[in-house]
Amino acid sequence: MQTLSLIGAPTDIGAGHRGASMGPEALRVARLAEALRARGLAVEDRGNLAGPFNPWLPPQAGYRHLDAVVRWNQAVMQAVSAELALGNLPILLGGDHCLAIGSITAVAQHCRNASKKLRVLWLDAHADFNTSELTPSGNVHGMPVACLCGFGPQSLTELGGTVPAITPEMVRQIGIRSVDEGERRLVHDVGLDIYDMRYIDEVGIKKAMEEALDGVDTDTHLHVSFDVDFLDPTIAPGVGTTVRGGPNYREAQLVMEIGGLRGTHAQLLTGAGYRTAQAIAAADPVAFSADILKFASSDAGKRILREGNTPDVERIKAWVEGARLAKAA
Repeated sequence: MQTLSLIGAPTDIGAGHRGASMGPEALRVARLAEALRARGLAVEDRGNLAGPFNPWLPPQAGYRHLDAVVRWNQAVMQAVSAELALGNLPILLGGDHCLAIGSITAVAQHCRNASKKLRVLWLDAHADFNTSELTPSGNVHGMPVACLCGFGPQSLTELGGTVPAITPEMVRQIGIRSVDEGERRLVHDVGLDIYDMRYIDEVGIKKAMEEALDGVDTDTHLHVSFDVDFLDPTIAPGVGTTVRGGPNYREAQLVMEIGGLRGTHAQLLTGAGYRTAQAIAAADPVAFSADILKFASSDAGKRILREGNTPDVERIKAWVEGARLAKAA
């Protein structure tokens, strides 16, 4: 049985709001590992990575906290690479979305070494394809896909030694509904495959997912990067970048069920692990963790007619309040 390795990355170094750094512990308090084990999976919690404290400074040369962002992503890349080398399935618990640079760089290296195709399923309200020239904020959490595709500072685009780490053809973005104007032009220029909410409204989430996963086979490694602002704020209000009009609860669960079935199919056919995942936390870990736990269970095989664990929301709230009081002291 393949082991799922939970890796915490408690930082909001690339974000514009505080709170994402509490995500890994909130997921643990919500009993993520227990929920995955209830699906019959082997789970190991590797604890949290360490990195620079967030100094909360203004941008310099178009980037906020670039040196610290690089150090966090180096740690993520090394941790994910180590788990893949062991044959494990790493699940990165963020943390903000700048961490995808390190995790996907590691996955891309693994795929090149194993001569496997890579498909990145990017679940997000934002395209995250900004550059220092285009960004209105300087926050690197709005730049990871661009950096991975070779558009960004050398310290991030060359993180794994191969430039670009991935190509736009490897990426499928689902749920996009907020793209900056300059970013929009760059996305069109590179040909990024985006299933935005307008398209999903027209054809439905099932067809969009089937198209996004078209071509995924036993020779494909599927990496899922889940930013909680992918969800509509009516069900996930605790994010720093809410955008109305996102997938509802059942649509989001169906996304994870379809992705889980496709990934499970590849594992059963080959006997090897071809899926990695990343969950990006929100500004409010209580609002984040309870629903993400349910979506993670769906990705791991839970369906409506199967029993599962119910997240202990009161336990999560108590932990968050204790963490806030400790920080204030």
